[in-house]
Amino acid sequence: MRVALAQVVTGRDISANLDILEKFARKAKEGGAELVVFPEATMRAFGNSLVDIAEPLDGPWAARVRGVAGEIGIVIVAGMFTPGQSGGGSGDSPSKVRNTLLATGPGVEASYDKIHLFDAFGFAESDTVEAGTRAVTFELGGISFGLATCYDIRFPALFTANADRGAEANIVCASWGSGPGKVDQWRLLARARAVDTTTYVLACGQGDPATEGIETKGSAPTGVGHSAVVSPLGEVLAELDGGTGLLFADLDPAVVKDARTKLPVLANRHAF
Repeated sequence: MRVALAQVVTGRDISANLDILEKFARKAKEGGAELVVFPEATMRAFGNSLVDIAEPLDGPWAARVRGVAGEIGIVIVAGMFTPGQSGGGSGDSPSKVRNTLLATGPGVEASYDKIHLFDAFGFAESDTVEAGTRAVTFELGGISFGLATCYDIRFPALFTANADRGAEANIVCASWGSGPGKVDQWRLLARARAVDTTTYVLACGQGDPATEGIETKGSAPTGVGHSAVVSPLGEVLAELDGGTGLLFADLDPAVVKDARTKLPVLANRHAF
């Protein structure tokens, strides 16, 4: 199966961000991809208000993504924000959102709420985001995909849980925070999670806003680029730089089977 990773830089305007999504989804389809992955916060970039734009999975933003996927004939995975469950200070308005991945397209409809919230490096995602509670996988073209978001990549148990549910590839959508050593950590973690679980890792991040001439302020994680596809034995098959771009890769379940024969880490585990 051919897949594509769309490394984009989104901003505050949710309509403009949808236009970016449609543009790259069409390019992915033209390149032969059956699945295109977009970053975390595709709906609206971090560093902007989130509660005021959060919508349910049957709301207009998700409906537009669903419509694009159906019209083009491709499965899209993209980061959005849905209303949290907790009530606000007045009325019934939510005080927090869920950081949600929507997976939608021909034969696929799934969503995942980010479990591990980015309370690190001077940023407190939990101030505005409510954590999810369950692992999610979906099937496409005979391949099972697990879902994860950004900071989740630092927690191997989620990736192992996805593999236990049958995942042969793990999708990680991110808006990775910049800083000394952070790109190296992103690369290291993507490769480690692949080897931990003998799965492909499709690590799709927001591009570096500076490549688009966009200035950012504060500690909000706005992306560093370096989206990559990693093999089940940890080889980086393809990687982008910091700028926007579209990366293609071909996934083969036989490669996963062979890796698990050579390196049966899932079968060799012991409980403690």
